[in-house]
Amino acid sequence: MTPRSWLFIPADSEKKLGKADDCGADAVILDLEDAVAPARKPVAREMLGEFLGARPAERSAQLWVRINPLDTPMALNDLAAVVPARPDGIMLPKAEGPEDLVQLNNYLEALETAAGIDLGSIRLLPLVTETPGAALRLADYTDFSLTRLTGLTWGAEDLSSAVGATGNKDENGQWHFTYQMARSETLLAAHAAGVHAIDTLYADFRDSEGLAADSRQSRAEGFSGRLAIHPAQVAVINESYLPSAEQVEMARKIIAAFEAEPDVGTVGIDGKMYDIPHLKQARHTLELFEVYAA
Repeated sequence: MTPRSWLFIPADSEKKLGKADDCGADAVILDLEDAVAPARKPVAREMLGEFLGARPAERSAQLWVRINPLDTPMALNDLAAVVPARPDGIMLPKAEGPEDLVQLNNYLEALETAAGIDLGSIRLLPLVTETPGAALRLADYTDFSLTRLTGLTWGAEDLSSAVGATGNKDENGQWHFTYQMARSETLLAAHAAGVHAIDTLYADFRDSEGLAADSRQSRAEGFSGRLAIHPAQVAVINESYLPSAEQVEMARKIIAAFEAEPDVGTVGIDGKMYDIPHLKQARHTLELFEVYAA
C-alpha cells in the first residue's frame, strides 16, 4: 500500500512514541534528525531501537526512520542502531543526488547481511530539494536503477535557509516561484523514475480546511500523499488523498463503457468523449479507492 499520510514523530519522546501505534497514519517517520537535539541523539537511537524491536511484524502503519544527513558521522550510527530492528524504510534528508542513495544502499546491504535481514527489504525515501544543488539535479534520479526507492519528497524550509530567503510563500500563502519549481520538478522526477511523489508538509496544523483543500489539489496534480507534522493532520490527509465518491463513480462508468466496446479507442459518456489515457486514469482511481477503502 502506498502511504497517504507520513507523520513525523520525534525519536526521543517516550510520550509521542507511545502514540505511534494508534495515530492513524499510513506511515510513521521516527525522526532522528531535526526533531532531536544533538545531545539527545544517542539516547534517541537507543529508544528507537527498543521501540522498533517491540513492534509486531504485522502492523497498521509502516515505520520509517529519518536518519541524519549522509555526510555526517551520525548517519552510520543511526543506521547501525535501527537496521537490526527492521524498520520498513529509511528517509534520507538533504540527499544531494542519486549517488547518495547508492551509497546508502551499500550501507544497508552490509547491515542487512549482518542482521540476517533479506537484502533490499528496507526501502528508501529521500528529501531531494533541501539544498540548491540537489534541487538542480532532480532529473538525475531517472538515470539510476534504485530498487529500494519508494518515492521522492521535497521540503522548502532548508532550501529557503540555503538560499538566504526571508520567506518561501507570498501574502496569500502560495509558494514563491523557486519553491513551485522545486515542487513541480519533484513530481515529474518521481513519476519519470516510476516511484511515488510525496508532497511536503502543511505547516499550520490548526487549519484543517486549508490542509484539506491543499491536499485535494495536491492529489489532483499527481502526488499520492504528503508529510504531516501533527496527529491532527492525519485523518484530513487520508481523506483528501482518497478518491471522492464522484470520482469513483465516473471511473466505473469509463471502465464499463470501454468494456462494453473493447475494440474502440474512444467512448462517449454524458456528451463527453473519453480515450485510452482516461481509461488508465480511471483504473488507477479505482485501484486506489479499493486499496484504501479496504
